[in-house]
Amino acid sequence: MQGGALPPEEELKATVLQLRETVLQQKETIGSQREAIRELTGKLSRCEGADGKAAGGTWKKELGKGKDTMGDLPRDPAQVIDQLSRTMQTLKDRLESLEHQLRANVSYAALPSDLREMLQRRLGDLERQLLSKVAELEDEKSLLHNETSAHRQKTETALNALLERVSELEKGNSAFKSPDEFKISLPLHTNYLYGKIKKTLPELYAFTVCLWLRSSASPGIGTPFSYAVPGQANEIVLIEWGNNPIELLINDKVAQLPLFISDGKWHHICITWTTRDGMWEAFQDGEKLGTGENLAPWHPIKPGGVLILGQEQDTVGGRFDATQAFVGEMSQFNIWDRVLKAEDIMNIANCSINMPGNIIPWVDNNVDVFGGATKWPVETCEERLLDL
Repeated sequence: MQGGALPPEEELKATVLQLRETVLQQKETIGSQREAIRELTGKLSRCEGADGKAAGGTWKKELGKGKDTMGDLPRDPAQVIDQLSRTMQTLKDRLESLEHQLRANVSYAALPSDLREMLQRRLGDLERQLLSKVAELEDEKSLLHNETSAHRQKTETALNALLERVSELEKGNSAFKSPDEFKISLPLHTNYLYGKIKKTLPELYAFTVCLWLRSSASPGIGTPFSYAVPGQANEIVLIEWGNNPIELLINDKVAQLPLFISDGKWHHICITWTTRDGMWEAFQDGEKLGTGENLAPWHPIKPGGVLILGQEQDTVGGRFDATQAFVGEMSQFNIWDRVLKAEDIMNIANCSINMPGNIIPWVDNNVDVFGGATKWPVETCEERLLDL
């Protein structure tokens, strides 16, 4: 909550209390009008008494037919307006009936002038009061409608913002101490265990891919990751198949990397590539072990593909081959849209810095697992170093 603003539910409650007070004030005003009507009725009764029992009896019967129209009014403004209108019309009708009876039985001039003037004045005042009250209630009804609509819209806006925030928090919620402190486990050679990165890649003219992995398979670690786009299933692939060296594929072009990571221990590997002359570098545990060129030179990495962990794709997002599956654990899979400096790669590998990828960061809510692959809390960076 910011400043002194009240939550929407408190503002709504305050508005309801104000409306209740307004209705009570209206009820008090109507009560005073009822007293005026009673006083007027007494005057009329005395007037009828002067006319005689016959005429008076007739008027009293007529008057007795009416009920206390100024009793407790309904609280709904529309009903109040309708009832006040009916009351005003009833009083007009009774006044006309009285004048008619007076003219039929006695001379109207026979009434005391002060009583006649008082009667006309009080009825005129009452009519003006009723008209004024009707106008006030109509204004209050319109204001109430506008305020209610405004409060409803404000409340709905606040609730929608709150729901969006809750959804964001739920999406960002992680079962781990930190969103990046997890690993995925791929325990079997199958064609259905894999992880999938939710985000895709933009068009890239250079990249660095780094990850921690521990392979449980030999010979050949399989496919730690693959990126496929429409028309090219081997846009980016890292694979070690059988007794062959680890290979990096860019646009289905191949470079063999001098990496040796099939000993069942944790290893940190990084691969850099740039479209300029197709230059590439391979790092293992912070050290550069190889470099080369002419790997898909001047080819930009195509955007909008599917990034899979643990399987090689023969079509976009599918047609996995169990013999090419990665078996083991991996963590901290990050991608940058540039070639990282050797110093930065060394610092990441020896746990000196934590530098998430600016294109693909390793976060829990960006990685889905399928087919029995699981997520677990990962060993600390220092514990992985001890495993080297």
